[in-house]
Amino acid sequence: MKTPLRSIIGFIGPSIILLLIFMLIPIVVSLVISFTDFDVYAIYDWGRASFIGFENYVNLMQEPLFWRALLNTLYALVVAMPLTVVLALSFAALINREATYFKNFFKVSFYLPSITNTVAIAIVWAWMLNPDYGLINWFLGLFGIQGPNWLGDPLWAMPSVIMLVVWKAVGYNVILFTAGLQNIPDYLYEAAELDGASKFQQFLHVTIPSLRPTIFFVTVMTVIGYLQLFEEPYMLTAGGPLNSTLSIVLYLYRQGFRFFKLGYASSIAFMLFLMIFALTYIQMSARRSEV
Repeated sequence: MKTPLRSIIGFIGPSIILLLIFMLIPIVVSLVISFTDFDVYAIYDWGRASFIGFENYVNLMQEPLFWRALLNTLYALVVAMPLTVVLALSFAALINREATYFKNFFKVSFYLPSITNTVAIAIVWAWMLNPDYGLINWFLGLFGIQGPNWLGDPLWAMPSVIMLVVWKAVGYNVILFTAGLQNIPDYLYEAAELDGASKFQQFLHVTIPSLRPTIFFVTVMTVIGYLQLFEEPYMLTAGGPLNSTLSIVLYLYRQGFRFFKLGYASSIAFMLFLMIFALTYIQMSARRSEV
């Protein structure tokens, strides 16, 4: 029995309308705005906005602060992404062992940070990282180590942010890896054990290859997420000290919502989109070449 076209439109129509209103149309408008000098005055009178072509993009390429934000974001990505994947996979492997008790408890414990409000988390971490009465420096002091000014020293500010984002992201990926591990057939491990493979060799030659789709998904989503780093540096350091934790999205936020250079901010957004698209395409191409 064929479903009437009217029924199909009735079911998917509202979703398509919402998608158009809240996603596709704003994207197109933002792209158009990126070629104008749209600012706070143009919000009330679009006639005040002038078409300036690629001037916003040229200015962006010549802005040292943009390159600083880009390097900071790439620094966070290069450090945090491998840490997130390795820690999440390690914890998932430990949870998935037969000898592990209270598996659901550990799953919930790891997953909680990923659904906890970032503002609340940042307040707690700011207290823990306080140089005078923070928990981390107190713990280091037990061993006679003088802890640094985590959020006030440009050398340590970004590692502090990375600690927070990794801690927050690991739990979600632990769940994904645990699901992937549970789908690996037991007979693969039994065959490897009969061939004399050690536990480490089984992990290396059975677990890792079987988890390639999951690892690929986690890696792609992690790269996309870390390139959009915003809440953690905004709440912990507001991009400081000395712009050492300024990310691309935080730089976009400053230009768009502090200085109201909305056209310029839109050009930053599309540059970020191009970077995310390029890195995702490279990862997908590398994945296809392995298959």
